[in-house]
Amino acid sequence: MLAVALVDRTGSGLWASVSVLYFTYVSGLSVAQVGTLAATAGAIGIAGAPLGGRLADRFPLTRVLIALQLLRALASFALLTTNDYALLLAFAATGSLGDRAASVLTKLYATRAAGPDRVRYQAVQRTVANVGWALGGLAAAAALALGTTTAYQWLLVGDAVSFVASALLTLRCGEPPSTARTVTTSKTRAPATKPPNPWRDRTYLVYVATETVLFLDDAVFKVGLPLWIAHASNAPHGLAPLLMVLNNVMVVALQVPLARFGTTTAAARALLIPLSAAFALGGAALALSATGGAVTATLLLTTSAVLFTLAEMLHATVSWELSVALAPDTAQGAYLGVHGLAQSAQRSVGPLAVTAAIATGPAGWTVFGATIALTCIFQHRLVRERLARTALSVPPVTVSEH
Repeated sequence: MLAVALVDRTGSGLWASVSVLYFTYVSGLSVAQVGTLAATAGAIGIAGAPLGGRLADRFPLTRVLIALQLLRALASFALLTTNDYALLLAFAATGSLGDRAASVLTKLYATRAAGPDRVRYQAVQRTVANVGWALGGLAAAAALALGTTTAYQWLLVGDAVSFVASALLTLRCGEPPSTARTVTTSKTRAPATKPPNPWRDRTYLVYVATETVLFLDDAVFKVGLPLWIAHASNAPHGLAPLLMVLNNVMVVALQVPLARFGTTTAAARALLIPLSAAFALGGAALALSATGGAVTATLLLTTSAVLFTLAEMLHATVSWELSVALAPDTAQGAYLGVHGLAQSAQRSVGPLAVTAAIATGPAGWTVFGATIALTCIFQHRLVRERLARTALSVPPVTVSEH
């Protein structure tokens, strides 16, 4: 499955950095149309997380994942066939739906296959995925130097082919055991208790709501830092892409080492305290970056990027463990599908939150960081009672990796 993550993310790296340019220069869409297409596709994609999780509780996970990879491939190939806005929107939405569903299933695979080592497994997989993103981004940058329609089209073809390759690699992965499917199958032989419903689990839904806030670090790097550097600081504009590179390098180098601090449920919950400090200090550093000259601003922006990257890695570790520990083992797919809504929702809420902080000025970033920090503290208290009552464990299993 690690090979699947590398190939998948390399293809996504090819497309993610040029999708807006493709729709603008190849499809001939206006800025408003491109924005609407991206927002609508993202909104529809939100449904992919719970849908994927529900399917994985009823059918073999690898088969569902293969089907989703092929769906994503078809959606990407379909984009090449038309410049009609309605069709482009439909194909982009289909790809977004498959992407969010596949993301949840990849996490669920790690949960079922790695057992107690799921946090380290996720850390390794995330590191591999970041390497893939970097490789895809570099290849896209090289192709963009040509600036031709053919170059854009070949990048989209590369994205589609990566999904086909991922599906073929998934065929070679063993199917991890699923308590949920065992329970479902046994219903035909004996009465079985109906699996828990995450939509009726108030504590888990509140937890997912807090997760949406904690995922806002993603919007800081994609939207917040570039806009803040361009409009409110004295730092050179070229600093923005360098900070993105710094983020990627830190994740590749440190995600696995940091994961060892959250390998148990209690340890993961404890990490929420230093996580809150990282968010608060990151927001404060961004606010202060508007008060100095170019050198001071550059140093403070770099400090902020380091702190938000640290927060990103700590939160990833915490989230991997708590999202599973809070879920009944008979309905892990359904629960992790609902948890996947947090990251999907953040893609819509995040840009609004960071632009609101920018519009408010330095005080806005201070409030931004403090709000996420307080959410960490709230989550720390929220899960305490639930974890005291629930001792979920997943027995270690061995699944062949290729």
